[in-house]
Amino acid sequence: MDFTALLHGIAELLTLPTLLTMVIGAICGLIAAAIPGFTITMAIILTLPLTFGMPVMQGIATMIAVLVGGYTGGLFSAALLGIPGTPSAVASTFDGFPMARRGEPGRALGIGIWASFGGVIISTIVLVLAAPPLAKIAVKLGPWEYFSLIVFALTVVAGIAGDSLTKGLMTGVLGLLITTVGPDPMLGMPRFTFGTDTLANGIPFLVVLIGVFAVSQLLSETEDAQKIQKGTPLISGKGIRFKPWLGLNDVLHDPVNLIRSSFVGVFIGAVPGAGGSISNLVAYDQAKRYSKTPEKFGTGIPQGIVASESGAAATSGGGLIPMIALGIPGTAVDAVFMAALMVHGIGIGPRLIIEHPATVYGMFVALVVASLITLVLALGTMKFFLRVVGIPMSIIAPVVLVFCLIGAFALTQRVTDMYSLLGVGILGYVMKRLDYPLAPIVLSVVLGPIAETNLRRALMIHNDWTLFFTRPVSLGLLLFALFSVVLTVYQRRRAKARRESVATAA
Repeated sequence: MDFTALLHGIAELLTLPTLLTMVIGAICGLIAAAIPGFTITMAIILTLPLTFGMPVMQGIATMIAVLVGGYTGGLFSAALLGIPGTPSAVASTFDGFPMARRGEPGRALGIGIWASFGGVIISTIVLVLAAPPLAKIAVKLGPWEYFSLIVFALTVVAGIAGDSLTKGLMTGVLGLLITTVGPDPMLGMPRFTFGTDTLANGIPFLVVLIGVFAVSQLLSETEDAQKIQKGTPLISGKGIRFKPWLGLNDVLHDPVNLIRSSFVGVFIGAVPGAGGSISNLVAYDQAKRYSKTPEKFGTGIPQGIVASESGAAATSGGGLIPMIALGIPGTAVDAVFMAALMVHGIGIGPRLIIEHPATVYGMFVALVVASLITLVLALGTMKFFLRVVGIPMSIIAPVVLVFCLIGAFALTQRVTDMYSLLGVGILGYVMKRLDYPLAPIVLSVVLGPIAETNLRRALMIHNDWTLFFTRPVSLGLLLFALFSVVLTVYQRRRAKARRESVATAA
């Protein structure tokens, strides 16, 4: 470690103007991510032009604050409304919302905030110590390895399939089918549009995410007309009271889960093209697989929130690994960071850390400072967010629906996407009523295009399909996928046998 560069980076970062813009950036990230449909990437892109007139360290630090704040902000709507504010908060709804519904929304938010903070800190440590070797591994992955990695990630469907593995696989396949609608990812030719303009451009991932979770959840909440007429609040209970340290003990008592999930986030963030939308689900799945009580996941337990939030937040540091070491963006957000550096005349590539060490080490420090700022802001504003649960559903439902429609339209400026949103939302509501899990759809929609593109790219480079099994890394990932499925089936059978034995004894 270059301690001289580290001190210069700290000196550039710890100035009043930089800290002030970082606070503003963290606030913007928290608010933007809490609005369904307004992603972290959109917030970063809107921030970019504002940083052109700033010194390079101030501009990058401000965008990092938006990023870290965004990873935490998606938790608020996920836990309080059951609607993930960002794709990286999908798994946070699995246990965050049930915990809030049973009268502990403050605890759910507290666990998520502290776990997110821990994830950023751990990812920063890994970033500082292991950026070059991890980046070298990531850059050597070819289309064969990428496809096998996605196959391994798709095995997460088995872990989040709910009580019925068959239903989970069916919804996962449905998600893959949705990704085939619209332009071909390689050739751009339309397919499965059925001659309608609504489907000509496909169904964007965010439209599926908002529709499946937000619209279906709103429809479920407004089923009971009597509760709506009486103005019954969404959540009530003693957990609504605000305590800054609430949830900290839950995180500290689960260190293995926190560290494992953070490493999952770092690894997935370091793989170009992945991101928080995948890492939170994979981290949640791994926590469930290694838990002694996997059947409790989805009922509102702290372990699920810790895994999701730390895994997603750790992506912020992981995504910087290939960017700093090799000049390859790990996520769309990192591509914006690269643009900001190039605007200030800083070349991107393997020599970045050699030619501009103070800037690179300043980014490391900015991650830590941004996480501290976000922690203070999130805990300080928690009591205001908790007031949302006391608002009658008759007010929340239309307001959130309007925000969802605005988010769907803002994504591509197409009115047809608003119709697609409502259609997907109704489909999600029907599936929810029939007890089909919704998370596999979202996971498949995220991973489907990546899998298809890399499969076709691999076969275009060489039509020998055995390369998927003869290349060591690809074979290893496929074996991990097989082991993952076998382990899930074994755990499900063991849990079923345990329940039957308990029922017999009773």
